[in-house]
Amino acid sequence: MSTPTLQLSLGPVLFYWTRERYANFYREAADWPVEIVTLGETVCSRRRDMKLDDWLGIGRELTQAGKQVVLASQTLIESEADLRDLRKLCDNGDFIVEANDQSALQRLSCAGLPFIAGAALNLYNPATLGVMKRTGMQRWQAPVEMSKKDLAQLIADCHQAGVSQPCEVFAYGHLPLAWSSRCFTARRHQTPKDRCKFVCQKYPEGLVLRSQESRDVFTLNGIQTLSSACQDLRYELPDMAAMGVSVARLSPRAEGMAEIVKAFDQARQNRLPPPDPLSVVDAEICDGYWYGQPGMDNTRTVAS
Repeated sequence: MSTPTLQLSLGPVLFYWTRERYANFYREAADWPVEIVTLGETVCSRRRDMKLDDWLGIGRELTQAGKQVVLASQTLIESEADLRDLRKLCDNGDFIVEANDQSALQRLSCAGLPFIAGAALNLYNPATLGVMKRTGMQRWQAPVEMSKKDLAQLIADCHQAGVSQPCEVFAYGHLPLAWSSRCFTARRHQTPKDRCKFVCQKYPEGLVLRSQESRDVFTLNGIQTLSSACQDLRYELPDMAAMGVSVARLSPRAEGMAEIVKAFDQARQNRLPPPDPLSVVDAEICDGYWYGQPGMDNTRTVAS
């Protein structure tokens, strides 16, 4: 069987799970049809259940299962302790690192180490991508709010400028929108951030924030704000491959991830049935950014 043109990747778990849940999840993921798995804590340094050695151990097991493993850096660095942990991550010696902030980018580029450029770096033009390529970038992630039209143009411009590198698109999951030095989940529980009692672990898929009109708008995940609905671009995978996207990222959820991966694997092989806008799954998705519309829009529902 030939290898699909478009690869699937599992992004890092954005929520705070227990050690047992992480272990079980990646034990199952070893058998899923994804080529790339990104590991690590990208949101909050207070989530200490998993140490670097734990992630390295899981990474080695996934490597034995035939996966390409990436270690992701924290997106918001707030202390010297965070910097020490970042240095250890960048110097791990086993796996390529996904740089999610300028601290990681500087550490990796100064050390002459190859890296993946995360979406939080906000790469929007060929000039910037050219600089990143020269400093060791091996793959880059498109900003989550970039439209299909703009991404296609950027990929074409990069090819013309001779700075093309594999591009990864956030194809499934709650969209990471913002980070803050404040912890919204701790505040919801009227607890200071530095004495949070790890309340975010009570919400393995985040805490829903509703508008005054009772519409689900955001998902709160500690210091991170995500979209309420999950972006779902499974029906766009053939077009992604045609425009030059190399990897479709699937962001882990607490339940049903095996079925989601299976659906995306079918989609990249053009074996997925047409969307059903009346189904529960299709009703709880968003894809507005991809079509140049407000991010919370669901074009499948509009089309129906």
